[in-house]
Amino acid sequence: MIFIIVLLMVLLIVLGMPVAFALGLSSLVYLVIEGVDLGMVAQSMVRGVDSFTLLAVPFFLLVGELMNSGGITNKIIDIARVIVGHIKGGLAQVNILASVMFSGISGSATADTVALGSVLIPSMEREGYDKKFAAAVTAASSIVGPIIPPSITLIIFGIVTQQPIGPLLIAGIIPGLMLAGSLMVYTYFLSTKRGYPSYKKATFKEARSAFSSGFLALLLPVIIVVGIVSGVFTPTESAAIAVLYGIIITFFYYKNVNVKSFVGIIKRSSFDTANILFTLAAATVFAWVVTRSRISVILGEIILGISTNQYVILTMMVVFLLLIGLFMLPSEAIIVFAPILTPIVMQVGVDPIHFGVLMVLSLTIGGATPPVGILLYIVADIAKLKYTTLVKEMMPMYVPLVVSAFVVAFVPTLSLVFVNMFF
Repeated sequence: MIFIIVLLMVLLIVLGMPVAFALGLSSLVYLVIEGVDLGMVAQSMVRGVDSFTLLAVPFFLLVGELMNSGGITNKIIDIARVIVGHIKGGLAQVNILASVMFSGISGSATADTVALGSVLIPSMEREGYDKKFAAAVTAASSIVGPIIPPSITLIIFGIVTQQPIGPLLIAGIIPGLMLAGSLMVYTYFLSTKRGYPSYKKATFKEARSAFSSGFLALLLPVIIVVGIVSGVFTPTESAAIAVLYGIIITFFYYKNVNVKSFVGIIKRSSFDTANILFTLAAATVFAWVVTRSRISVILGEIILGISTNQYVILTMMVVFLLLIGLFMLPSEAIIVFAPILTPIVMQVGVDPIHFGVLMVLSLTIGGATPPVGILLYIVADIAKLKYTTLVKEMMPMYVPLVVSAFVVAFVPTLSLVFVNMFF
């Protein structure tokens, strides 16, 4: 029965069925065969989305759309150019640092890719960069988005595994910065080899102008992080405050959003929210099936039968998650596998907060990896580039990305240093 459930779910996902329906249908087959009262399906689905913490998801989605539509992108790029534009491969380095800054606003890899790619890819091409390299850097740097707070995928991990959201968000800061740093080092050496240009070092006047223009936008992630760490408000309350702050600065300071465009912003974020919540509702039923059928217990016995060494288990997890990321979106994979894998790693002494960051990082790398690789499709479309050409250019970039995942796995301090300091 367990084999049939898992095989059916995987088969439906591979055939292209939305994850929510694949989870629901496979769970329904189990319930019918086992003769379980189907009334519990509706009860479980309602219970799965009846959460105060879950309110953070639509709020952060809304603030990401709001800031993306509010003309924040160019201001972030200007600040990044002042900071790293003089390093070899200047505009490529700006691309990476801008992704770090934008991730602190949107919390979404796809939002990061669309916002920055549409501006920076044409700019890099005009300045003499290969189009395929510009596209590859944009896709790779967007992986930082779901790791640095506010991270929607980390919030989803916390909800499905019942881990505290605040520590999860803070835990992603250093791994996200380390990932960006590894990409900047790779970009430096490749730019030196290919002779890509850099900018003159910014003057004090230029730096002051860039920071004064974009300061209010960059203040948003600071408000979120400081508020959570200080205990002034919860992650959900911080998301609501972020929306209010975003409305104020985009409507009244930058004046790039009006009532008509705001309606469109609400519609887009509402559709994304509905998709996530429906998947979570279906996952709650699947989680009940997993618990009743002892899938996680059996899988844990199999894995721990191979080894009980923490580092061996973490290596297996990273490899497994990288492979899963090839075929599933990070948020969907977390909903399916986080409740199953988290208890297993906890048995060998892995902190669940550390594992949450590792899981999100490993799965998000899959977002820039074929065959699914949603980030690659977005970038290829923006750059008007063949998918295979982009994949070929991406290949060397997977080295710093995968190495970063293993460093995070084997050095838990990177994820937990701020958590232990503030919580």
